[in-house]
Amino acid sequence: MPNGIRVYSAGPLTILALIIVIGLVVIIVPLLFLGLAGKAITNLVGLSWLTATALVILILVCSLVNIPVWKIRRETVRIPHDGTGQSPDAFTPGEDGGLWETTIAVNLGGAIIPLALSVYLLYRATLVMNGNLLYLQVTAATLIVAAIAFVTTRAVVGVGIRAPLFIPGLTALLCGMLLAGNMGLSAGVIAFVSATFGILLGADIAHLPHVGDLEVLQVSIGGAGTFGAIFIGCILSAFIA
Repeated sequence: MPNGIRVYSAGPLTILALIIVIGLVVIIVPLLFLGLAGKAITNLVGLSWLTATALVILILVCSLVNIPVWKIRRETVRIPHDGTGQSPDAFTPGEDGGLWETTIAVNLGGAIIPLALSVYLLYRATLVMNGNLLYLQVTAATLIVAAIAFVTTRAVVGVGIRAPLFIPGLTALLCGMLLAGNMGLSAGVIAFVSATFGILLGADIAHLPHVGDLEVLQVSIGGAGTFGAIFIGCILSAFIA
């Protein structure tokens, strides 16, 4: 080659090896995550590893299920435009205009199942702990997480409600360890319950009065905008149990 430049081409075996490595990463990483998450849930809930892993998969699958609850309507005035972008009749709404409707739904995997797990954990924990103290700790942690979730969540017009992935969960984790005084079942229960209730209250329910202004077809409690925060908060909480 001129100027001492050499060109090397990857052989078929090199390309095949690269494809195999990428395929293994794509397959193994999710399996490792499910295994770690299942182990964490096992420590917290007391289920077998297989059952806990199946529960994690169930939560992920059920995150696709939104159950409509009610609808919010907002009257608006839409200014009609012609093809040139002009507004020939700016004070008369069009025949189709004047109404935006937003469906409020509850997510099965992001709200109903975590809430049911939270209630179960509280019941199970009160059998071996001081119930009154535990309820007080959970209430305090939930209020803190709800306040942080409310402040950090953004309601975006045309998009919906968006909560940060890690901030509410890490807040619940810190509350669990600080209020319990150490890591263990008590800290895990406080963190798990406060992450679930706190994020749902602060990120979703507290923003419901404004969802009519977001111009979206559906807002799901525990759904796409907040599911990631709730899921990560629950998994992090299980790791300290």
